[in-house]
Amino acid sequence: MNLVLAISFGLIAALYLDGAQSSRPGGHPWPAWRSALFFMGLAAIGAALLSPIDALASQLFSVHMIQHMLLMSIAAPLLLLGAPVRPLLRGLPRWSRVHLVRPIARSGALRGLLHILRHPLVAGALFLGGLYAWHAPPAYEAALLDQKVHDIEHLWFLVTALLFWSCVIDPEPFHATLGYGMRIPYLAIVGAGQSLLGALLALSSRPFYPTYTLTAAALGVDALTDQRVGGSIMWAPGDIIVFVAASIVFFQWLDHEERDQLERERKARVGASRPAGASR
Repeated sequence: MNLVLAISFGLIAALYLDGAQSSRPGGHPWPAWRSALFFMGLAAIGAALLSPIDALASQLFSVHMIQHMLLMSIAAPLLLLGAPVRPLLRGLPRWSRVHLVRPIARSGALRGLLHILRHPLVAGALFLGGLYAWHAPPAYEAALLDQKVHDIEHLWFLVTALLFWSCVIDPEPFHATLGYGMRIPYLAIVGAGQSLLGALLALSSRPFYPTYTLTAAALGVDALTDQRVGGSIMWAPGDIIVFVAASIVFFQWLDHEERDQLERERKARVGASRPAGASR
């Protein structure tokens, strides 16, 4: 599985690089900062799934939480900020774009499904609902004991995180599904839901996951302390990431309003400078 992931990451990186070199919307070179953020996102997934973090995650809840936060709160927004759609499509061979990608992209059913999944209420519910459901002891234990279930869990976290972040980050060439004015409260509400789960774990009085009770003890770590540390990792860093995202959105909102105001003033000046009756 790790070999498949490593090869997949290598192919994605190669496609992005090749496509970025030919992606010149408006005649401008592809922004280097976009590429940097995209590769940081890939690196975050690699750190979560291909590094020693993955092995330790089956033994310590705190490390497992680091793995989840890398996928949901770091990798997903970085990938979207890297605006991967154009570079990845341009990096594909032309025959695959014409005969595979284009028919899929034109599918009304697929476009309708994506539109539903990217609705803020749906995306937020899938992200938060999945977070709570997967941390319920029966589902969590199933993921620890069965690698296939574990893989499905990771895929769920990454996909739903991409959907959630696409509501507040413009995944160019597409747009976020929320206007600037609604992105901040949306982040705050979903962030509060995530923080609540982190607080419940951090302030717990007993360990919730029997498997970690055994594996943590084998490493000389108290299972309850490990669980509390894991909850704190979801709680505090999660709040920081949401705060940073909301701050960036706020300044983007101000910049957007300023540009709109300048455009309105320009149009007003043009209209005032026209001779009387010029529009007749």
